[in-house]
Amino acid sequence: MYENLVSEAFEAMKSAYAPYSNYHVGACVLCRDGRTFRGVNIENASYGATNCAERSAVFGAYSYGYRKADIAALAIVSDGARIGTPCGICRQVLSELLESDTPIILSNGKETMETTMAELLPMSFGMEDLA
Repeated sequence: MYENLVSEAFEAMKSAYAPYSNYHVGACVLCRDGRTFRGVNIENASYGATNCAERSAVFGAYSYGYRKADIAALAIVSDGARIGTPCGICRQVLSELLESDTPIILSNGKETMETTMAELLPMSFGMEDLA
């Protein structure tokens, strides 16, 4: 169902900047109106200033005025030996910027799986906890 979205994420991955880890990641957001936003991991020698592909893609959508209700799905792909999943920082960010049931498709080209934000980060901390 999300083959085109996964293909776009793999196409995006070709632009990843990963001179330190040599671990390339691509992502693609599909919005409900059909528009897509690609993202890649962009590393930095300080590591902490690195930005992950999924955050890059979602931030791109948000930069154009899209919000969580507008996002239909997110694909995240990597060139690793096993399927890569979002890091802890990405899970926290995505838990606020995506609906909990947004489909998230993960692939390394050999295996593909579908999950949701709620499955990736159960019992997440969000703005409702700050009240």
